[in-house]
Amino acid sequence: MNNIAENGAGFTAPAHGQDWRVAYCPPPEPPPGTPYGAEVVCVVGDRILLVSEDGQRWRLPSSRPEPRERCRDTMRREVREEACAAVVERRLLGFSRGVCVRGPQEGLVLIRAMWRAEVRLAPWDPHRGTVHRRLLSVGEAFRTLTIPEGLGPFYRKLFAQAVVSRTAVHHL
Repeated sequence: MNNIAENGAGFTAPAHGQDWRVAYCPPPEPPPGTPYGAEVVCVVGDRILLVSEDGQRWRLPSSRPEPRERCRDTMRREVREEACAAVVERRLLGFSRGVCVRGPQEGLVLIRAMWRAEVRLAPWDPHRGTVHRRLLSVGEAFRTLTIPEGLGPFYRKLFAQAVVSRTAVHHL
C-alpha cells in the first residue's frame, strides 16, 4: 500500500494560520495531550457515511468534547447529531496527536480519538450546520473526503484500520 502513515510518524499540516505536526497513535491508551474530541468512520453495511455543511467539502462526523464528556460519549453524540444515526457497534482505531509547531498555539498538543462505528441510520433531520450526508463505497468515500493538506497518509491509515475489506484499501 502506498503512502500510508506508520504508527507515530508525523505529518505537517497547515490549519487556521498555524502549522501542526499530526501523528497516528495506536490504541488502547491516548498519548499525552489535551483531549480534543472524536472522529468517526461510520460504516453502514459496505458503505462509509460522510457529512457536509455545504455539499462541497465532505468529512467524517467529528467534534470536540463537551465538559466532562468521555471520548466514546463524544463519538456517540456526534454520530447522532451530525449523521442522524445510532452506534450499533464501535471500535477504537487509535488517536491523532497534533502538536502546534508554528503559530499562536505553538506547543499545544491536542488528542482526538479515532473510531470505527457500525451505525443504523435514522431519518435524515439536518441541523447544527451539517446539512448533507452520503453513503459511499470505501474508495468513493476516500476520494470524496476533504483531506487537510499533508494528511493523506494519516487518513489512508485511518481507513485501513477501519475497513473490513483490505482489497478496498489498496485502491485508496
